Amino acid sequence: MVVKRRDVRIKVMQVIYAHQMSKDPISKVKSDIIGTYDEVENIEFSDELINRVLENSEEFDGIISRKVNNWELDRIGVLERILIKMAISELLYFPEIPPKVSINEVIEISKMYCSRNTGRFINGILDSILDDLKKENKLNKRGRGLVDLPKKSNPG
Repeated sequence: MVVKRRDVRIKVMQVIYAHQMSKDPISKVKSDIIGTYDEVENIEFSDELINRVLENSEEFDGIISRKVNNWELDRIGVLERILIKMAISELLYFPEIPPKVSINEVIEISKMYCSRNTGRFINGILDSILDDLKKENKLNKRGRGLVDLPKKSNPG
């Protein structure tokens, strides 16, 4: 059975959420929620994304905090923060995934699992983070993941 990348991202979100809420070992939560995938690519992607989010959680909280002026980080819902951290992970550590894909995917997932206006909120934060990463030259993209190419001028 072919599993779509969005479905893998949803499972990753669920694993991280369950791990944070239950404090159960990540390996147990992963096997309970994800089980196994047939495609090695999906196993590698889900493992890498889970690990990057968990390993960099505090750093990502700092990045998010700088983007939500006058807000306490705790005011942002748990799922929303997990989704933002997933996108930051993809922006920084997944060079083959275009930035717009990472951002759009978490926005679409937020529409399924979060409140109505969450997508706009997440989009605003991630657009700002993406701009910063570009300015700081921290966006490492190659192949399909290359950042937007310059637009061709129209001599019209």
